[in-house]
Parts: sequence; C-alpha cells; structure tokens
Amino acid sequence: MKNIKNKSPFTSVIHAGQHPDPVFGGVSVPIYQSSTFAFQSAEQGASRFSGEDKGYIYTRIGNPTTKALEDNIASLEGGFGGLGTSSGMAAITTVFMAFLDKNSHIISTDAVYGPSRTVVEDVFSNFGVEYDYVDTSELKNIKKCIKSNTKLLFVETPANPTMNLTDIKDCAELAKKNGLILVVDNTFASPILQKPLDLGADIVIHSLTKFLNGHSDVVGGMIVTKKEDLFVKIQKVLRMMGGTMDPHQAWLILRGVKTLALRIEKSQDNALRLARYLESHPKVKWVNHPGLESHPQHTLAKKQMDGFGSMLCFGLKGGFDAGRKMINSVKICTLAVSLGGVESLIQHPASMTHASVSKEEREKAGITDDLVRLSVGCEGFEDLKEDLDQALAESN
Repeated sequence: MKNIKNKSPFTSVIHAGQHPDPVFGGVSVPIYQSSTFAFQSAEQGASRFSGEDKGYIYTRIGNPTTKALEDNIASLEGGFGGLGTSSGMAAITTVFMAFLDKNSHIISTDAVYGPSRTVVEDVFSNFGVEYDYVDTSELKNIKKCIKSNTKLLFVETPANPTMNLTDIKDCAELAKKNGLILVVDNTFASPILQKPLDLGADIVIHSLTKFLNGHSDVVGGMIVTKKEDLFVKIQKVLRMMGGTMDPHQAWLILRGVKTLALRIEKSQDNALRLARYLESHPKVKWVNHPGLESHPQHTLAKKQMDGFGSMLCFGLKGGFDAGRKMINSVKICTLAVSLGGVESLIQHPASMTHASVSKEEREKAGITDDLVRLSVGCEGFEDLKEDLDQALAESN
C-alpha cells in the first residue's frame, strides 16, 4: 500500500487504502462480488474463523473491496479503522446498538438529521433508552443534561439543516471528564474540511451517500473509530446485525471519493458566493452559512474547519408560502432531498427531511417553517445565481 501519510487531501482521497490488483495489476480496486470465499484447507478455514488468519470468509463479515474503502476513509479521518455500512442510518443505529443498553442515556444535537433523532425517540426508547436533545452549540446545555447513566454525546456539526456549529474540542474535553463517548456526524463537512478525531472525538460517522460519494447514485455509511477497542466492539455488533456494505456499493463510493477534494473546492466556493448574494437580496429575511460573518459561530468555523462547506439555509420574508413558490420555480437546482452531490439540491426540511420530528421540537431546534435548505453543487456560479434570482422573482 502506498505511503500517503501527511500528504495533501487532493492526494489522500486518490491513494489512501488503494493498491493495484495483486493478480492482474488493475489500477482500480476490483469489485469482489462474492458472498463467500474459498479456503485452501480445513486448517486455513479454522484459522480464519479463530482470527489468526486475517483472510476473508463471508462478505457480511468482510470483503476486499469494502476494506479498501474502509481504509481510505479511516486514513482521511486519521482513525484506527473504518466500518462500511449499508446506509448512513445503519452506521448510526449500529453505534447506538453498541453502546446504548437498557436505561442508558444519550445527549444529542437538537437540529440533527430527522431519522437520527426519530430512531432514538421511537425505537430505542422502547428498550428503556433515555434521551435529551439540546442546542449543543452552547456547552452549558450539554452540562445540564449529563446524568449518571449518560453513555453517548452525539454531535452533528454543522447541524442539519440549521447550519449551527458545535465546538468539538470543548465537547471532547467534557466527554472525557464525564466518561462519555463522543460521536460526531461529520457528513456535512467531510474529512476534507473537518477532522473530529483530531479534535478529541472518539467516533466519526458519515452518510457516504452524500459528499464522499458525491454523485447521488448510491447509498452507504461509514463508522471510523479513534481507538482499537471501540472498533472491535462496534465491528462485532455490525457483523451480527448484518448492516454491512455491498462490494459494488463500496466500489462506486471509492470512485466518488477520488474527486472529493475537487468537488468540495468548487461547491464551497459557489456556496459562499450564493450565501452573500442571498444575504443581500430584498426578498430574503435571513441566511445561515458558516462562511458569513453574520453566522453566530463564524469564528468557530474558522478555528475547527478547513473551509466553510457547501451547505446553507435561508428564509424568505414571505414565509413558508413564498418559500414553496420559490423552490417550485427552480430550473437548474433540483427539488430533492439528500445533499453533497455534484448537482445543487434544494428542499424544505419542515415538510420533508424533518417531517418526522414534531413541530414543537422542530421550532425549538431552529427548524422553522420558512427554512429552505440548499446543497450547492458544482454548476457554474452565474447559472446558479440566475436560477435563484428568477425563482425568487416567482415567490411573490
């Protein structure tokens, strides 16, 4: 395997975890589309099941294509190891299954991806798990909720869809002091812009569906741990529960990751320019993007991130009805959920991605009915600006 330690992210996304096919020398990692792997002898089979031989047994347990992706993302995040999952939610629920037992307690960012919250409130609560959802951008809110049975601190930063930021380093210090495991959903930033493990987090989660794949054509998730003991504990749960990744999924995402740095460079430049344009538009009431000086955690963004990202949200002075007319009028931006693709995606969280969260809880988390979320893609800036301009004109 190539030594790419301390190399540029433009180099790391292409080479980390990658090596030519040892059989034929193919530059692209092969798709090992096999459910099971043959043993050369009964002794080798026994050795693999005992763990002495690290070879492959069965794709639910491990696969060479998936392993290449796991090594790639773990290297980008600076972690011990990665675990590929069938979706981002599979990554989240696997971590929850590994650490949330009966009567345990989780503290989480309130403006978190809707299903990340709903799975705790509607499913894990059935097994006695307690929870508190708070604005984690204020450390005092987290401190108030810590109890003797608190196990996990789950932070999403930037938060979905409000774009609020949480200080990862402060959370890590608080978690360590209280014996908590700090989990950071790094989907919105990607390891190009933010490395939570370097800031003290224990576990990083990604929906690979988003920026890391970047082409809106595959679903997947990833868990990366800082230390081996956490990796082993989560790996055991993942293998038993069966939420593992398919090798073809892994291959598609590996292909997408190679252009991650390039895509983010273009899309975040577009996003900041669009955020500034929207902030000055007479029909726009407010804009939230970490790169704007008006963002409440703009200073924190400059401290813990290597760029401001390509996600933003905004509200129109005409409220929800104006926002609906506006998103119904776009011609280049695509009206669809998800994010992080090469194409710009626009949606209304209160009625779409966060509809499963009650209106009261949404508003408490800052997910107002007028909030429109925009995932800015790699199109030409002037084309995107023109599209938003004509859509805003239709919002009367």
